[in-house]
Amino acid sequence: MRAAAAARRGEGFGTHPRTDADSALAEDADLPGIWLALTPVIAVIGINAVLTYLVIPNMDTAFLAEARYGATTIDAVRGIWAIIASLVVSILLAIGLNLKRLSDLKETVNKGTMGSLLPVFNTSSEVGYGAVIASLPAFAVIRDAVLNIAPQNPLISLAVAVNVLAGITGSASGGMSIALQTLGAQFAEMAQAAGISEGLMHRVAALSSGGFDALPHNGAVITLLAICGLTHKQSYPDIFVVAVAIPVFATVVVVALGSMGA
Repeated sequence: MRAAAAARRGEGFGTHPRTDADSALAEDADLPGIWLALTPVIAVIGINAVLTYLVIPNMDTAFLAEARYGATTIDAVRGIWAIIASLVVSILLAIGLNLKRLSDLKETVNKGTMGSLLPVFNTSSEVGYGAVIASLPAFAVIRDAVLNIAPQNPLISLAVAVNVLAGITGSASGGMSIALQTLGAQFAEMAQAAGISEGLMHRVAALSSGGFDALPHNGAVITLLAICGLTHKQSYPDIFVVAVAIPVFATVVVVALGSMGA
């Protein structure tokens, strides 16, 4: 339907102001093959899995319990360790595979570093904003209102809480983490009283985090549109359907089936 409407208006691909990515693509005809281009991406996933499930669990990490190392556990940090290591290796792999195509390695690395700042600051500012919201006295009003939406059905309360907080923070991870940190104990008690499994509660929380998080102020949405050289008016209706409407509908279905014991 959207494609047909665009065709009627005479719209086509590339009808936007040129961006740095467009200029670089036009100037560089020596592009790698599809599988060579995908190799670093696949490497991130593969190396991350190997480190997370095979390498790091077998390391001697008893030192993490010491105060000078944060008095933490390997389970709390292995995800961060694994993704950082896999990204570093994959970056080096990408450079190695494309070294002949990189006329100025220093300039390429500098551009990549500068390009990463936009999504990093967008995402971190949204999460920080959510943390500030959670610390305000008014948040207690929101918390109590959410918990009282459906006191006999924690699935509904959890779905609403995570969606609302994800919308406020503009972040799926921020919304879910704040909801679980501030309301997790109450939801666990409500689920136990209602005979609902923790696994189902976890699935509903994960699904709910991917709904209202993609509202117009979401950092990823802003970054995507900036990179593509598009505006909210041009592209957000399509983003809304894919990233908000469909996930919310899926969450409603899961909550309904879970409430019926399916």
